[in-house]
Amino acid sequence: MSKFSKDDILKMAKEENVRFIRLQFTDLLGIIKNVEIPVDQLPKALDNMMMFDGSSIEGFVRIEESDMYLYPDLDTWVIFPWTQEKGKVARLICDVYNPDGTPFAGDPRGSLKKVLQEAKAMGFSDFNIGPEPEFFLFKVDEKGEPTLELNDKGGYFDLAPTDLGENCRRDIVLELEDMGFEIEASHHEVAPGQHEIDFKYADAVTTCDNIQTFKLVVKTIARKHGLHATFMPKPLFGVNGSGMHANMSLFRGEKENAFFDPDAPGQLSETAMQFLGGILTHARSFTAITNPTVNSYKRLVPGYEAPCYVAWSMRNRSPLVRIPSSRGLSTRIEVRSPDPSANPYLAMAAMLAAGLDGIRNKIAPPKATDRNIYAMDLDEREAEGIDALPSTLKEAIDELRTNEVITESLGEHVLEHFIEAKEIEWDMFRTQVHPWEREQYMTVY
Repeated sequence: MSKFSKDDILKMAKEENVRFIRLQFTDLLGIIKNVEIPVDQLPKALDNMMMFDGSSIEGFVRIEESDMYLYPDLDTWVIFPWTQEKGKVARLICDVYNPDGTPFAGDPRGSLKKVLQEAKAMGFSDFNIGPEPEFFLFKVDEKGEPTLELNDKGGYFDLAPTDLGENCRRDIVLELEDMGFEIEASHHEVAPGQHEIDFKYADAVTTCDNIQTFKLVVKTIARKHGLHATFMPKPLFGVNGSGMHANMSLFRGEKENAFFDPDAPGQLSETAMQFLGGILTHARSFTAITNPTVNSYKRLVPGYEAPCYVAWSMRNRSPLVRIPSSRGLSTRIEVRSPDPSANPYLAMAAMLAAGLDGIRNKIAPPKATDRNIYAMDLDEREAEGIDALPSTLKEAIDELRTNEVITESLGEHVLEHFIEAKEIEWDMFRTQVHPWEREQYMTVY
């Protein structure tokens, strides 16, 4: 049941002096797009009559089939608290539809909903996700362009004056709370200039909507503090990169966590273990989706706490998957490889598809790895059956292309356009001459 009706939204817009509405959606690469309309067009938008040109959006459609419609999700109505002076700006997140009234196959939000329907057909009412997105804060120059100068020298859980980003982070939290977020933790991360704000888990679609809103708020409030916030996975060499760990659980009904079994080893149900088996089986193939940029693979290297190896543990933080100690309704599986450059809708869809395949085919995970994998050599890892995640975007794309479970979950349209865009990205990187090469070779050869 929706939180808001059309009449509720029209009433709130009038009472709160809303002047403009952003009809927001996400392109294939995870970039937020919006069509901004004046408030007198809101009734038309609420009747699903707002059209836009899909041919100008990455991975959508060709110019000869460009008409697309935005169907607002009424539950996503929110008024931006930082827009006050000459009337407020509100937001509605939309699904993208074809002119004939069918869901558009290239809409990432629709891709996630499709996999969620598969979960429902298997008896699961909800796929809940608690994300942990990290970001860096950099100073800007006199033109407002980002520099490589960090605004603090803080470390994990530091406080001011070492953590000079504390005031900015606090303002971000306050804005998020004004928009209805339930913030669970906010702290400085390991690297200088790096921060994490965790918000309460929710169903998958709501969580992905929240991730996109979170990114928008972080960047907006950082700019007000004279800072540039980036969700780039590895902006600096020699320090930890930014991840977006995903804590996942499946529910039956409202109050039965399908991952919890008080009588099972570790109190993890057979469903949980099979879901885990699916995640580990398909991890190399969904990495192109969860870590979709050339830069993502600068983070997935040993020595900086990012998982590089396909393994799991209940306490060890070096494998791909960790099982946090909470049980009961909080029983969950934490996949540690995703980074915040990922399109959240596609990333969660791909991981859910992997887990559901594990349940369907009763895939048992290997035994847990409780040693520090970073301290193991190749022979030791091979003896334990521990594989590595792809080390480049090209390797990840090749893995994705051959995996039927992940490719079918994304659909032909998404897969074709995603791979095309990523192959172009890889080729641009591969053929570019980088400063490191000139430093290494110009005077030697």
